[in-house]
Amino acid sequence: MRASVLLTDLYELTMLEAYAAQRMNGTAVFELFVRALPRGRNFLMAAGLAQLVDYLSGLRFTDDEIAWLAQSGRFTPTFCRSLADLRFTGDVNALPEGTVFFADEPIVQIVAPLREAQLVESRVMNLVHYQTLVASKAARCVLAAPQRLLVDFGLRRSHGAEAGMLSARASYVAGFGGTATVEAGRRFGMPVYGTMAHSYVQAHADEDAAFESFARAQPANAMLLIDTYDTERAAHKVVALARRLAPEGIAIKGVRIDSGDLCAHARRVRAILDAGDCRGVTIFASGNLDEFRLRDIVAAEAPIDGFGVGTRMNTSADAPYLDCAYKLEEYEGQPRRKRSEGKATWPGRKQLHRRYGSDGRIESDLLTLAGEPAPGTPLLAPVMREGRVLGELPSLAAIRAHAARQLAALPERLRMLDEAAPFAVEIAPSLVRLAAQIDART
Repeated sequence: MRASVLLTDLYELTMLEAYAAQRMNGTAVFELFVRALPRGRNFLMAAGLAQLVDYLSGLRFTDDEIAWLAQSGRFTPTFCRSLADLRFTGDVNALPEGTVFFADEPIVQIVAPLREAQLVESRVMNLVHYQTLVASKAARCVLAAPQRLLVDFGLRRSHGAEAGMLSARASYVAGFGGTATVEAGRRFGMPVYGTMAHSYVQAHADEDAAFESFARAQPANAMLLIDTYDTERAAHKVVALARRLAPEGIAIKGVRIDSGDLCAHARRVRAILDAGDCRGVTIFASGNLDEFRLRDIVAAEAPIDGFGVGTRMNTSADAPYLDCAYKLEEYEGQPRRKRSEGKATWPGRKQLHRRYGSDGRIESDLLTLAGEPAPGTPLLAPVMREGRVLGELPSLAAIRAHAARQLAALPERLRMLDEAAPFAVEIAPSLVRLAAQIDART
């Protein structure tokens, strides 16, 4: 469904009218970046670029939207009429989705006529901020539980339907194995996972009947929730059911535990299953999990094969927002710099260069002026030119593979969940000099 161009802040439109009155529509360069990492975060992971490109490619005002603006009494008829032909005709450079990055590093750079680059500010931030926030949290879960299946369980407590969909995608980018959200599977081509709810068990006269009826209805996906009443007793029932159904070719795929001491229950359930010759039945756990609980469970060597991670990941509960900004860095070829206390920016159109050590780990990042020769790999890559997408965007599979390589390239101290000394982003001397020159003039 198309998002209205009016899904923006009022000041974007009031500025556009003021720009129009002054006939200001030269080429502007805006950059989106995060001023500082949230407490406890050692890195962030870029996500949301595909949705940003979709938005920019379809940017236009409908007749109804223009009529509403005209009827509001806030804008002149001339300005309202001028919106009819507004399209995004600019360039976009961005970090590829799945790239890890740090404070003050541009995630997205937009080069476009001023009215276009200004208008899109709110939605650019909205789309990239949220998926980056979730992907960064999900990546920590992936690092905490390597080689375990992680499934997004967060739709029901996400902050709205769009958030539920986009958080499913962002977690998949970061390395989750799939989602429980069916529409995300359809729209993004993600694997979809599911078991049963406690209500299914409660709706039956007894637990045995619930397990058997579900297994017969879902013979290829017989995942049984066993903690509605007594977890260990239910595990014994699963063993008995597996024996009864085996002659019919129906196998119990796994069991899920959603409450209590997950480690203790998992050990007892594993012993019951193994003793009952159900070694192939997996154990899946859920229930208010995050990277810290995952780390503790893995460290305890609990026999849990996979986890459903929802609320704390989809809302990034311990760090629910990023201090991101979308700032003008150049206008009509002249560098611009904000000098507000605590919010100063580096001026000019920029590029980010990354160097890797002989071990393949990230060694240093250098922020330079665009076009300036510098060692390392330039990270801001061209995505759109003159309003057109440059070729096909990477598939989700390719993005996930890139994200996995990026996580593997993190220095060991940044892979830890505990807060490490900040990764120092180097600023090129040319940028420092340019900032000083601008400060001397203003």
